[in-house]
Formats: sequence, structure tokens, C-alpha cells
Amino acid sequence: MSKEILLLVDALAREKNVDKEIVFGALELALASASKKKFSEDVDIRASVHRETGEFAFFRRWIVVPDAEIETPSREYKLHEAVEEKPDSQVGDYIEEPLHGFDPGRIGAQTAKQVILQRIRDAEREQILNDFLSRGEHLVTGTIKRMEKGDAIVESGRLEARLPRDQMIPRENLRVGDRVRALVWKVDRAARGPQLMLSRTAPEFIMRLFELEVPELEDGLMEIKAAARDPGLRAKIAVLSKDKRIDPIGTCVGMRGSRVQAVTGELAQERVDIVLWNDDPAQFVINALAPAEVSKITVDEEKHAMDIVVDEENLAQAIGRGGQNVRLASELTGWELNIMKEDEWQAKSQEESSKILALFMEKLDVDEEVAGILIEEGFSSLEEVAYVKRDEMLEIEAFDEATVDELRSRARDALLTLEIASEEKVEHDIEDLMKVETMDRDTAKLLASKGIGTQEALADYATDDLVEETGIEATRASELIMAARAPWFAESNA
Repeated sequence: MSKEILLLVDALAREKNVDKEIVFGALELALASASKKKFSEDVDIRASVHRETGEFAFFRRWIVVPDAEIETPSREYKLHEAVEEKPDSQVGDYIEEPLHGFDPGRIGAQTAKQVILQRIRDAEREQILNDFLSRGEHLVTGTIKRMEKGDAIVESGRLEARLPRDQMIPRENLRVGDRVRALVWKVDRAARGPQLMLSRTAPEFIMRLFELEVPELEDGLMEIKAAARDPGLRAKIAVLSKDKRIDPIGTCVGMRGSRVQAVTGELAQERVDIVLWNDDPAQFVINALAPAEVSKITVDEEKHAMDIVVDEENLAQAIGRGGQNVRLASELTGWELNIMKEDEWQAKSQEESSKILALFMEKLDVDEEVAGILIEEGFSSLEEVAYVKRDEMLEIEAFDEATVDELRSRARDALLTLEIASEEKVEHDIEDLMKVETMDRDTAKLLASKGIGTQEALADYATDDLVEETGIEATRASELIMAARAPWFAESNA
């Protein structure tokens, strides 16, 4: 029997192209699983197969747990009892007892066989997947083998991959037997069956397709910097040429549109806008909105947003059907874009100027004329007045040195006053937060600075929202929320 087992292991390893150790591991797991059927209670069995002789050994084992945490005596061992048997025992160790008289020929052979075959299939699939991933390929081209709950199972050689329904191009009618190309999206090692997940909707897919059609991209003479897609309808890609002699847009379009047509043909005729990349964010946005012409553009670095002014004739084109054009341009550039007409921009600018004017007059204690000069010179905050270079302010013709120094001094005093007031507010706010069990002052200050100033406000938060808003680690956020909710439970139990 032992020799037969060694021959079986060797044959399976060769046939399935997997390591012998994987086969031995599968065999041991199968024997352990089958041997459990000999017991009426829930037990943990370890099987061991000698790698050279093929002899079997079985052990019943218990995991060592703290005395107070034991729940399943048939599988767990109290720490103090384990120490009595093995002085060096620690929590997480195992106490084992050899089992004698087990005959492998009489213990659930069918169960063992199923477990072995499943583990071998898993190992074989893992090996095929690892071989594919090691080649660094980004695209899979294959045939749809079958459909499972709307997902397509794609076969490419010995590799099987899954193309989920939500990663197919909308209105795309894929059927069994169709040839399909898709992007290697992610590897799902927790899934049964195909582990390689594909996508035809990801922005990177269109980038990889252009790399196939445009040799200059593969040669490094050009680069696709970004892509945005409304799958099946429209896409934008931003391209950059590293060689001044190469026109990046014309190169991607190809002779008589041959290259871009090859890409759109793969994407169910998805229309592709090729945009020239620019390091200047404002110019990049203007390029991304083309062919709509931009009249004015205002950049708000703090909000990472831009106000785009277009005339009436370009408004519809800039926005696009259903907001498609501006949405794709926003995704491509990474900026929030607000399209508006001239009169809307004028009204917004006037409103913002009025707020800044009132702020300067109040905090700097100056009249409307001085505040107006600051606004005309481009100042929009107290921080700019306080910390802009003195030489730059001296270039303002209406101000002399004494005026500049006084304005800078008043701005700094105003900022200090605001900071002190803010600190006092935070200190006041954290008084209620400090009632929460396990709360510390630094965390309370962080919460208060984010507008979470009371125990009740903290209790209303969900863990994910608190983590996103404050950056607190998830386990700690959950602990604080549950502690803040303690009064709720006390009231319900009263």
C-alpha cells in the first residue's frame, strides 16, 4: 500500500505538472478529513505521510487556548493543562495524541479521493495562473467557453478566466463560442473556479489596445498619460510625445484613421477623443474639453476645482449629452470642472469678491478702498496678505512701505486671533467627547476639528464614514462608536 501511494503521488505530480509536496499535502488533508468520520464528536485530526516510505500516521490534536476562552473541549486544550504536559506550551500550539489502528483502506476512500482531486485541480489551476502572470501580459484573448450567471468564462489555451457581467461593455451581446479580448483586471484567489478576473470597461483596457496598434507607444517614443471612459459610448485618452518630431494625436489616429478604428472596433464602436497632455492643469483641461472653446478658466487649488467659462454657442458642446463630455474631461484630468456661462461667472465672481472685501475690511480694519486694491492685486485670503513676499507687496503703487508692513502685521494678528478662537472652540467641544470610554485628548481634538464635537454626533457615525473622514484605523473607529453608543443601550435596558 505504501509503495502504491508513492507511485500515485509521483504520477499525479507529473501528469498535473505540480510539485510533489502539493500532492502529499492534498493526500494528508484527504486522509485527515476522511478519518474524522470515525468520531461522533467534532475533532481535529492530522494525517502524516512519510515522504520516502509512504507510511501513514494519524494524530488527534487540540489547540492550546487561554483557560477562560475554551469553547470546544473536543478541539481545544486549556493552557494550564497543556503546560503540565509540555512545559514550553503557549497559546496557539497544539497538543497531539497518536492514533493507532487506523487502516487507510477502510476510512472513507471516496471522500479522500474527492479531496485529493480537488486540491490537485486547485494546484494545477494556480500553476497555470502563475505561469501566465509571470509573463507580465496585460490582455487575454480567448474563446467564451460557457456562461455562468451572466458572467463569461473565457478559455485561452489552458488558462480559464472570468469576465463578469458588470465588466462587459453595455449592450454587448457576447455568446458561447465568441472570440473576445479583455484586460487582466485582478486576481481573485478567494474564488472557486477561474481566479483571473477580466474587464472590458476599465480605462486601462483602451490604453492597452492603443499600445497594440501604435508601435511608438511600445517603443517609448510616446506615452498615454491618462484615460477616461463611458464604456461603449465615448472615451478620452491623453497622449504625450517624447520626440518633438512625432505628432501624438496624428500617430494614434493613423493613416486614414486606421489605428483608432481598430481600437473602436474592439470597443463596440466606442468614440475616442485623443487629447494632448499638458503639464499645466488649466491648459490640459482646455485640451480635454475640445472642440468646445473656453473663454475663461479660474483655478481653485484648495478645492482642486476649476470654473470653466464658455459662451452660449459652446455651452452644449462643452457639457455634452447628459453631461458626458465634462464628466469624462473631469475624470481624465482629475479636476472637478464647473461649466458656466459668462453671466453666471460674473455673478459668482462678484459674490466671492464681496465676501473677501468684507473679510479684509473687518479683519484688517481698513476701508473699502484699501480692501478693493488688495482684491484687484489678486489677494483673496488673510494668509496671502500675511505671508506673501514683502517685495511683491511693495510693487503695488498705491501702498508705501509703512502701509505694507502695517497690513502684513494686521493680517498676522488676525490669523493668530482666529487660531486661538479655533483652539478654544476645540477645547470646549472635546469636553463632551472625553466622556466616551477609551477616548484620549488627541483623538477628541481630531474629531472636534472635523466637526464631530459631541458624544451623540460620534454615536451617529458608521465606521466606514468615520474612517474616511478622520483617517482613524477601522478597529479603533468601531471601538469609539460603540463606546459612544453605550448610553443608548443603557436606556433600552432600563
